[in-house]
Amino acid sequence: MSNVLAIARKELRSYFTSPIGPVMIGFFALIYGYFFVALLSFTLRQSMGVGFGQAPVDLNEQMIRPLFSNMQVILLFTLPLITMRTYAEEKRSGTIELLLTSPLTDFQIVFGKFLGAMGLVAAMLVVTLPHIGVLFWYADPQWKPLLTTYLGFFLLSACFVAVGLFVSSVTRNQIIAGMATFAVFLILWVIDWLAEFSGALRPVLEYLSIVRHFDDFARGVLDTRHIVYYLSVIIFGLVLTMRSVETERGRA
Repeated sequence: MSNVLAIARKELRSYFTSPIGPVMIGFFALIYGYFFVALLSFTLRQSMGVGFGQAPVDLNEQMIRPLFSNMQVILLFTLPLITMRTYAEEKRSGTIELLLTSPLTDFQIVFGKFLGAMGLVAAMLVVTLPHIGVLFWYADPQWKPLLTTYLGFFLLSACFVAVGLFVSSVTRNQIIAGMATFAVFLILWVIDWLAEFSGALRPVLEYLSIVRHFDDFARGVLDTRHIVYYLSVIIFGLVLTMRSVETERGRA
């Protein structure tokens, strides 16, 4: 486990010794802040229109859920930029041979890089906490749906990272890795759009939709079916990446 953590620290450090980490966090914080203020203003205007005998505004349903639904779109653009360099850059610079000839297993290399990328994702989520703190200071949102929303968002991000690692491991060019990763993310995003015209395949396509599984998390519903789906995608992506690394090791 120490080797995995060493690779994870090295990977996470590389994000912050280059512009990638600060730029990604800054961009995410800027867009998140914009959506937060816009939805907060809308919610405040809506709450002022609540009359006697009407139910109060549900912050979780009216603000937090739409907020994180919008932020899912940002993942489509930010996570490919995070994962595209993990292997492609090492192949381009030639350092991949040093890594593959070291006494490290394929699992240690892949899982260490995965944890490093998820460390940056966690840092991006940390910048959202002050905004949520403001809501708890001035209002009373439900904390259980909020926790499931963060859990679902983290699992969704982990799926994208696992898939992005595999795409990066099969090419030497970062631009190609980034564009291909975005294309795969987009397919997983919109695959359920085809369900309306697929007949018998409709349940399958709906199940494969990566964002459809997030909806229940945002509602505060913790369904094991969605957790199993996300974990399956993560494991599948990491296994494919290990196979790719194993092939590269044979060449080295």
